[in-house]
Amino acid sequence: MADGERGDRSDLLTDLRSAERATIAARSAAKVATLALAAAEAAEEAAGAVEAATSAVAAAVDQARAAAGRARQAASQASEAAQLVFASAEGDDVRAGFDVQRAEAAEAAARHAFDEADGEDL
Repeated sequence: MADGERGDRSDLLTDLRSAERATIAARSAAKVATLALAAAEAAEEAAGAVEAATSAVAAAVDQARAAAGRARQAASQASEAAQLVFASAEGDDVRAGFDVQRAEAAEAAARHAFDEADGEDL
């Protein structure tokens, strides 16, 4: 082989090795790109799940607020009803006191009438 041929052959071998290294680097870059795409897709899916969860939480908060409002209203109505029942009970207590006084007065009058009638019979 002549020196020129050896130089050409050596240059060709250098070019081949360089092309092999470039091919390996390109394959690695392709794998990295594939992994990056998969990561981006997973991130996009996660973002969608977070958005759905956020919407669900917002709906739950709205429902909780509405339920709290209804509970406040029910408590207020129960309080008003209790006040009415208390006022009615106070009135019943007063009326019962008057009824006791009238009954005692009637009993005293009946006892007095009986005692007078019993004294006349003697």
